[in-house]
Amino acid sequence: MTELSNKRIVLASRPSGRPSAENFRLENVPVAEPADGQVLLKLHYLSLDPYMRGRMSDAKSYAAPVALGDVMEGGTVGEVIASRHKDFAVGDMVLSHSGWQTYAVADGSVLRKLDPNAAPLTTALGVLGMPGFTAYAGLLTIGQPKAGETVVVAAASGPVGSAVGQIAKLQGARTVGIAGGADKCRALIDDFGFDVALDHYRSDFADALKQACPSGIDVYFENVGGKVFDAVVPLLNPFARVPVCGLVAQYNSTGAFDGPNRLPLLMRDILSKSLTIRGFIQRDFSEQRPAFYQAMTQWIKDGKVRYREDIADGLENAPEAFIGMLEGKNFGKLIVKIS
Repeated sequence: MTELSNKRIVLASRPSGRPSAENFRLENVPVAEPADGQVLLKLHYLSLDPYMRGRMSDAKSYAAPVALGDVMEGGTVGEVIASRHKDFAVGDMVLSHSGWQTYAVADGSVLRKLDPNAAPLTTALGVLGMPGFTAYAGLLTIGQPKAGETVVVAAASGPVGSAVGQIAKLQGARTVGIAGGADKCRALIDDFGFDVALDHYRSDFADALKQACPSGIDVYFENVGGKVFDAVVPLLNPFARVPVCGLVAQYNSTGAFDGPNRLPLLMRDILSKSLTIRGFIQRDFSEQRPAFYQAMTQWIKDGKVRYREDIADGLENAPEAFIGMLEGKNFGKLIVKIS
């Protein structure tokens, strides 16, 4: 495969605060040959997700950071163009974690074969992939919504939040979605079936949230933090559950956070209201994946769960798209069409 050239984006430097184009570097390198048990992939789609900001930092976390000079990591959909693995043939489409590049060698043991006739290939990176599974496992395992309860969802127009809201509705809950801007809020009602949509940019957001939740909040699905969490906490009911899968409002922060220290008040509420606040990584619930694939596939087929994708064209545009995502500029699951 030496005649092929692999275009890849590597981590050039670690950002301080908001990432910039200078933190990334585009390279061209020869394509490697697969060894026994491996395949060579031509990558078609790349997933961009908020967790990648954490991988750019060398701060202590639940996963190792991307090393300087290494390919930025990310989920990918690719086509097998050479195989030395008995279970994969040329032309097979697979889900891998090959990162920001055009070609990749991967071990067959870590690949999942995809059926293009069952669902669009891009859904393996979104509603039928890690974001959808995050919503499914976090909401049903930690949130445990019940019929008639109020479920509030942050970043509700994104791939995780929109799935959370729709799954909550399937459980009979009342759903309040929070998003940024009129267009996203309109989609929460028209496309994803939320009962109420609130724009977190409005100056009276906290008061509006209180009015939208006259009986309080039973489940709050957290993936933002910041002022949204501040507005939610006073409204949490006794025995409320808070699955925490992300804090995107804080990912670009450096140093101490602005405002007063609210931890003592939060700890008081946790005790006095018997709150359950649990952070999680979707892989914590990996044993639920088969049930998730079965349930979500059927929900999509039946029209009970809808999804939206935001496609950026060209690997070279991945850094700009990624930076914009951290600022809420995307609408739906952000995917890069590589080829």
